[in-house]
Amino acid sequence: MTERLKILYVDDEPDIRIIVEMALGLDEAMDVKLAESGYEGLELLGRDGWIPDIALIDMMMPGMSGMDMLGAMRAREDVRAVPVVFVTASARQDDMNRYVDAGAIGVISKPFDPMSLARTVREYSER
Repeated sequence: MTERLKILYVDDEPDIRIIVEMALGLDEAMDVKLAESGYEGLELLGRDGWIPDIALIDMMMPGMSGMDMLGAMRAREDVRAVPVVFVTASARQDDMNRYVDAGAIGVISKPFDPMSLARTVREYSER
């Protein structure tokens, strides 16, 4: 049996978190942890030795934006190398270029197709 893909999903919108949890839960090889803010996401990282294989982070959140969370992750030795994909409704080409330039490996546009989300996340994780 192959090891499960560990995913952190951070989004301040409860409905979106539920949809993502259900969508990724369709893939039995995915283990998803949810956070409702960048602060909570940072607390989950490394707790009890848990380091995700990939982090999906909403770009626009109150208090700590996705870009702020990425910066905080890159400042921590234990999670510096975790690949980050931003999830955002602001996915114009210049925005996406800025996100990638900041260190994200990609962008998932909102609204996304829940039925293909697990495949998309797996593709990003295999890069």
